[in-house]
Amino acid sequence: MKKIVKVRSDEEALKLFGNLDQNISFAESRCRITVSARGHKITLNGDEKDIDKAYAFFHNMLRSIRRGETVSAEELEQFMPEEGPHHKEKPAPVPIDGAVFTTYKGKAIQARSKGQEKYVNFSARRDIIFSIGPAGTGKTYLAVAIALAFLKRHEVARIILTRPAVEAGESLGFLPGDMYAKINPYLRPLYDALYEMIGFDEVARCIEKGIIEIAPLAFMRGRTLNDAFIILDEAQNSTPQQMKMFLTRLGFSSKCIITGDITQIDLRHGHRSGLVDVQAVLEGIEGIQFVYLDEHDVVRHQLVKDIIKAYEKDEKKRTKRKNRKV
Repeated sequence: MKKIVKVRSDEEALKLFGNLDQNISFAESRCRITVSARGHKITLNGDEKDIDKAYAFFHNMLRSIRRGETVSAEELEQFMPEEGPHHKEKPAPVPIDGAVFTTYKGKAIQARSKGQEKYVNFSARRDIIFSIGPAGTGKTYLAVAIALAFLKRHEVARIILTRPAVEAGESLGFLPGDMYAKINPYLRPLYDALYEMIGFDEVARCIEKGIIEIAPLAFMRGRTLNDAFIILDEAQNSTPQQMKMFLTRLGFSSKCIITGDITQIDLRHGHRSGLVDVQAVLEGIEGIQFVYLDEHDVVRHQLVKDIIKAYEKDEKKRTKRKNRKV
């Protein structure tokens, strides 16, 4: 078996390889693999378990290098992943009172509840995060802030934001304009979060250069997304087939956040939600984390919390009445 680690430049390659390729020699001896380096690629060869360990080792180093930190021979052991089922998690990099991201206007974006704190902290420890909860819990807003923080630290090269273009009672066909004009309203919440955090001009520049891409979910088919932070928003409106298609787009050195509210599904009657199904399908897979938010994590107007509670109460009543009839 083999895996490939990619770097972005000659300078990054030199730092990753180490003086006289000492970092490569270290990985070969500790992980019992062979490593070949050519240009901007490192190829790892060996048994699957050993390669996974070496792959994590090189990517742990890359994250530090892209944050501008120096990697010395004496510190190599700290980048080697711990083994065994009871190894300790690395400390969370963003405490509840710390900023996830600071906007271009100087506003600090941070976790404002225990649920949001868990959400932010797991984003540093897992490659795929599912954030499920009602409106107003900061699912999308925090996901965009986390992605921008990763981009700013050079831990990813680009951000990809996507949503299913599912009609919520309105018809796309009657909207004016071409296809892009028709789908733009569905993507507007993602644009709004970006505009607030980095400003209109910077968003336009990043989109023009391909650093930020915003597109409907259907446009993800057939792609492999490497070195990217990918956000799937409103995932409750994806089908199981679309969810599988999206999750299998994840490439090397990428992270992914999937957000959604399973109480607001706009799919046509008879269509299952991919976000509902995926909770059972992916349960227990290492590297994937489900974070559930509730009314205690709502950061909008107080009435939003009351509305959510009222709908939950009504749903329980309807369920009881339905069970009595059965």
